[in-house]
Amino acid sequence: MRRAYYDSAKDLIAGTARLGDIERRRLSVDAPVLAVGKVAELTNIHPQTLRQYDRLGLIVPRRTPGGARRYSLRDVRLIAQTQYMSQYEAINIAGIARVLRLMEENRQLKRQIRRMQEPQGSSVFAARSDGEVVEFLRALVAQRGAEPSKSVAEDVSAAVAGSLDNGADGWRRELYSQRLEITAR
Repeated sequence: MRRAYYDSAKDLIAGTARLGDIERRRLSVDAPVLAVGKVAELTNIHPQTLRQYDRLGLIVPRRTPGGARRYSLRDVRLIAQTQYMSQYEAINIAGIARVLRLMEENRQLKRQIRRMQEPQGSSVFAARSDGEVVEFLRALVAQRGAEPSKSVAEDVSAAVAGSLDNGADGWRRELYSQRLEITAR
């Protein structure tokens, strides 16, 4: 599996693939799988430069429980874009940071527009332990490789609604257990 991510990262850097193409291969573009050394090798950037980008808040990878940096394919694409802007467009770090923020804002706005165009109730959201909000039904779709059935959507909605009575964290536990049941079907 790591090889698939490594090859996908090479394709991103070479410009022969886009994030959407990689998602269609059933790989998560947001999964933190690549270590600093691999990313440095792929992008031909010194590992210390990647660490500097992290310290500056330019490209911030996720951390393992032991504190090691792990980059996603989306991070790799941002690193390649950062290098291009720095080397070929002669944009300084402050300018690059502004461009990256605007690109992320644009991506989020496009995502919101797509969500608003979808029928009501087609998604359920949950919070991961690190605080990131994830779209629950879309995660199931990615895992299963098909659209969720109406019964799956109803099961998840019922689990969330029924567990709100269990206190602040009850719905999370219930949703997680419901997810395990659904993915086992």
